[in-house]
Amino acid sequence: MQFGAITVTELANQSSATPHAVRYYTRMGLLNPVRHPDNGYRLYKPGDISTLKFIRQAKMLGYTLNEIREILHDAEEGDSPCPRVREIIEKRIQETRSKLDELTVLQERMESALKKWSKMPDGVPDGHTICHLIETFVTDIAELEIKNG
Repeated sequence: MQFGAITVTELANQSSATPHAVRYYTRMGLLNPVRHPDNGYRLYKPGDISTLKFIRQAKMLGYTLNEIREILHDAEEGDSPCPRVREIIEKRIQETRSKLDELTVLQERMESALKKWSKMPDGVPDGHTICHLIETFVTDIAELEIKNG
């Protein structure tokens, strides 16, 4: 066995991850263990503890595994990954802000529907309607869009 080599379980324990996460990141190419010649176990370098912690921190900031792979590749090549890190997070902030705006509009639409529906009786499907609550609300939205052009 190599000096300092650690197993999946040891790596997981030392980096507050699960063995499943270690194996997954290995399959994704983010961690590159060697195989023990006698038993085939994956053996990781002590430095992989830092790499695994980095992966988890990057995921908490919203980076995808592909983006993390690119960042790690830059670092392995001796290039600063910082410009890429900034570029990705700036783009992600814009995407997130846009999604939040969409969710705010959706939230307002749902609250408006619930308010209107609280004053309406329940209906029974009659072959032309399924649920008059939704169908009436969709009609209201279409009329508003026509009026607002």
